[in-house]
Amino acid sequence: MVLVPSISVTQDPVEAADVAAPRDRETQLSKFSQTLQNQQRQQARVASSGNEEADTVDSEKTASLTERSRWLTTAPQPPSAWHEVVDYLRGVGLPSGSKLSSLNKKPVTQRVACVLKATFPVLQWCRSYKPTHFKNDLMSGLTLASLCIPQSIGYATLAKLDPQYGLYTSVVPPLIYAMMGTSKELAIGPVAVVSMLISSMVPQIVDPGAEPVLYRNLVFTATFFAGIFQAVSGLLRLGFLVDFLSHAALVGFMAGAAVVIGFQQLKGLLGIAHFTNRTDVVSVLQSVWRSFHHDSWNPYNLLIGSAFLSFILITRFLGRRNRKFFCLAAISPLISVILATVLVYVTRADEHGVKIIKHIKGGLNPISAQQLQFNSPYIGQVIKVGLIIGAIALTEAMAVGRSFAAMKGYHLDGNKEMVAMGFTNIIGSITSCYTATGSFSRTAVNFSAGCETPVSNIVMAITVLMALELFTRLLYYTPIAILASIILAALPGLIDLHEAYHIWKVDKMDFLACIGAFIGVLFVSVEIGLLIAVTVSFVKIILISIQPGIETLGRLPGTDTFCNADQYPMAIMIPGVMVVRLKSSLLCFANASFIKERIMQWISRDDEGERKIDDFQTTQLIILDLSNLMSIDTSGIASLEELHKNLVSQGVEMAIVNPKWQVTHKLRLTNLMSKIGGKAFLTIQDAIDACPNAKLASI
Repeated sequence: MVLVPSISVTQDPVEAADVAAPRDRETQLSKFSQTLQNQQRQQARVASSGNEEADTVDSEKTASLTERSRWLTTAPQPPSAWHEVVDYLRGVGLPSGSKLSSLNKKPVTQRVACVLKATFPVLQWCRSYKPTHFKNDLMSGLTLASLCIPQSIGYATLAKLDPQYGLYTSVVPPLIYAMMGTSKELAIGPVAVVSMLISSMVPQIVDPGAEPVLYRNLVFTATFFAGIFQAVSGLLRLGFLVDFLSHAALVGFMAGAAVVIGFQQLKGLLGIAHFTNRTDVVSVLQSVWRSFHHDSWNPYNLLIGSAFLSFILITRFLGRRNRKFFCLAAISPLISVILATVLVYVTRADEHGVKIIKHIKGGLNPISAQQLQFNSPYIGQVIKVGLIIGAIALTEAMAVGRSFAAMKGYHLDGNKEMVAMGFTNIIGSITSCYTATGSFSRTAVNFSAGCETPVSNIVMAITVLMALELFTRLLYYTPIAILASIILAALPGLIDLHEAYHIWKVDKMDFLACIGAFIGVLFVSVEIGLLIAVTVSFVKIILISIQPGIETLGRLPGTDTFCNADQYPMAIMIPGVMVVRLKSSLLCFANASFIKERIMQWISRDDEGERKIDDFQTTQLIILDLSNLMSIDTSGIASLEELHKNLVSQGVEMAIVNPKWQVTHKLRLTNLMSKIGGKAFLTIQDAIDACPNAKLASI
């Protein structure tokens, strides 16, 4: 048996490593591949989750946009014009801020008390009246009377009435207004402008020199209709009618009237016997020239008038510079009347050509109800005069009352003021008064004297009544020239050059109304001046309402606010989107075609690359901002439909933004909402977000 030796074979380590290496790499690759796959699966799951969240957010945003858009398209029907008229009539004659339903819930006694307090504000403020108030009102009333007595006599002569009628107008109307008015400072009585209106308009109907009684009766009748107009305007809440005589027009009218009144006072200042009845400056100057040529004037009248005019103006200047001289400035007209009367009486100047008042009828106001000329053949003309005088008087009273109410920090109820002024003149017309209103000069004196309530008007009226009873005989020798100087001294307050310059700087159209009224009153007549002022005001309203203007909007950086790109150069224009806002409050036959053509021209310029906006793409969406549009007619709706058709033919979408209630209702009735695909939104950003093409372009 042969034994073979066993040999152990041992593998080389290097060789073993070479054999194991491929196996390890395969294992590592397998693990890496598995890890990569796991990461990819995880990223896929995350991406899928993110897409689901994004889709959820987008769907919620789309649902929100749809819901907000539905608010517009499904809004309830607005109240009809008939319902608005009925609601308006329900409030007629009720206290301001009161409703019929709220009054019906109260007992009868409370309802009566509420109506009485609203009609007579004196029932409210008298309960809190204090003795300290009466002290201030007493001093204010006495100061007011010292100015009112000579002015009232002068204004009556300006109105071509006997002097006592000016004093009558300073008795009853202030008492009525104190019961019904809401202004604490307004001083009621005759004023220069109304007196001038009467002297320029009523003589066109009847010659005051030939038929003085009929002339006086027609003045009373015109006053009655002026009161009716004022009271009805207040009861029906038609105060906006008076506002057609704008502030600018009133400034020009007052200035022109002041100049005309000043020239007319040359008759009294020079003692001219024969003077023209016309009010234009040319006729007045011709009359003065003829008087100089025929030596029909008296230098003594000019001397007396000029001397006391200087005295009044100097005391007024001192009163403004130093508070201590206020009382002297306020009573200077009365002092002038007393001194001038004594001077004429002592020197017997009336025998040397100085014209005097002579007899003034004293006593209480006589009843004049039987003198109203309702059956007169001139009734139509008298009603026209009454309406004009009533409107001017009401406008002046409201302007003066609101100015001083703002200084004291309280609200003036316009409707109550109109009713108060109306009943003041209605009752005045049957107590021998002509048209009364608020005087700026006397109200300023009343305010400066420290009045607290309308009691100052009552004190003034009682003082004037005492003068009528006791002192009218002492005024026999009062020279007419002193009355002219008192009127002339009051005129500078009617001319406001600073306000006219301010109007020129702010609004040229308003200045046109101002200068038109001034020139019309000065060179033609009062009626023509008023007609020019009201016409310019109407034209301005029409131009503003239908002004065919549009403006492009851009987004302010960092905000969602869209503004006029011309006004804000930093505004960013959104590529592919044109946002257009209508500047007109009315889209109608007068401007609809212009607006449609203007938008289409802009689209054409955009397509031709003429718009100078960087990276501006072809317009894909037109957004019409209708937030300024208050009303639209059938012509406006037809123009929007035609605009939509033209845009669709060019591949451009159209959306509307923020239409008003009435506009939305009319667009729904004509199916325009459905024709534009329901693209009606509350905001511009909503319109951009809801339109896919615009949304992509704005990213």
